[in-house]
Amino acid sequence: MGNDEATLTPQPALAGTGPQTQRSKRKSLLASTVGNVMEWYEWSAYAVFAPFIAAAMFNSGDPVSALLSTLAVFAVGFLMRPLGGIVFGRIADRRGRKFVLVTTMLTMAAGSLVIGLMPTYASIGAWASLILLLCRVAQGFAHGGESATANTYVAEIAPNDRRGMWGSIVFVAIFGGSVIAYTVGGAVTSVLSESAVAQWGWRIPFLLGALLAVAALYLRRNMDESEVFEQHDSATDSAPMPRAKIVRGIVLVVAMTSGITAAHYTWTSYVSTYAITEQGMEAGAAYWATVAAQIIALATLPFWGRLSDQVGRRPLMIGFAVAMTILQIPLLGLIGSSGWTLLLASAIALMIVAIPGALLSATMSENFPTRVRTQAIGFAYSISVAVFGGTAPYLNQLLIGVGVGWMSSVYIMLLCVCTGVAVYLMPETKGIDLKDA
Repeated sequence: MGNDEATLTPQPALAGTGPQTQRSKRKSLLASTVGNVMEWYEWSAYAVFAPFIAAAMFNSGDPVSALLSTLAVFAVGFLMRPLGGIVFGRIADRRGRKFVLVTTMLTMAAGSLVIGLMPTYASIGAWASLILLLCRVAQGFAHGGESATANTYVAEIAPNDRRGMWGSIVFVAIFGGSVIAYTVGGAVTSVLSESAVAQWGWRIPFLLGALLAVAALYLRRNMDESEVFEQHDSATDSAPMPRAKIVRGIVLVVAMTSGITAAHYTWTSYVSTYAITEQGMEAGAAYWATVAAQIIALATLPFWGRLSDQVGRRPLMIGFAVAMTILQIPLLGLIGSSGWTLLLASAIALMIVAIPGALLSATMSENFPTRVRTQAIGFAYSISVAVFGGTAPYLNQLLIGVGVGWMSSVYIMLLCVCTGVAVYLMPETKGIDLKDA
């Protein structure tokens, strides 16, 4: 990477920091964010309407359909997202970030359109199950590539001294897409009868997502390529690869992300179920409390990102690990049958989770060289999310079901300790120039 620094030649048109360049970068940030929100909305919409989709597309009495139903749940979460992160990450490091961001947006939109229009099991039998599975596989593949590339792209177009704040927008999109999906779900199920939702209403969020994706695609077509990527000298690709450093970075990012993603999925995807099934909370109260808590946490993300630009990534990351380790059990114990208990506990927990969430884009990008940045992030981040995040809701429910629910909190606490140790072993990187990485 010192060799990269010696061979790079500044490009006057791109290296400037005048108003036009900054305006162009902000437009690119907006384009990336809108598309990212839409992808997370389309991804979350499936979870919101999963019971209705399962009833329409699968039949437990049909062995083929039942098998495809199982694959639809597991293939996407545990295989396609990591695979997409690795494959699209490699493409992004060779053909550019913009190319991948447009491609993944097209794939997600096409999948939503097919899901919104496809015939049901009653019409074409197990073929409906297969088509749905293929759509989810394609979306999972694209989603893994989107996550890795968006984290890289936003970090690379951000000013060095504001990379934390700009990078926080990636996690804003995660919360924002989820909030929109649950809000649309609440609106559809409130306006339509349960039979209408089961017959055709569940298609609305997917058709809406496909329509809104057209606007997102227009914005992404006109955004700039990453300046860091364009100025990277391809001649340095023949230079020796610091493989030991990259492998160490991947291992540390996996460990760092483990506690973050386990806590995130627990407090966004599971605690409402816990409140309803274990504490007897009314479903509507649990639903809206979770949405409100996510909105509160979302509002804090730019603050945490900007603070990291001033004090560094490591102090805030370690602060998250300590706070979550101490508060996981008390916050879960706070949840009772009243909606305000879930709102208070979730809001506090998610504001803590928002600390590392805001810093992930900057921290991960600052720890890998340009020529392998996206594929390294795609591998490390996707694997960690699939192994520690995607399994968190199921593991929580399993341990509670066998009467050892306290172990789920201990599991999250141990992973947060792993996060703290990994961050302690990582260098402080705030403000570095990614072109020199």
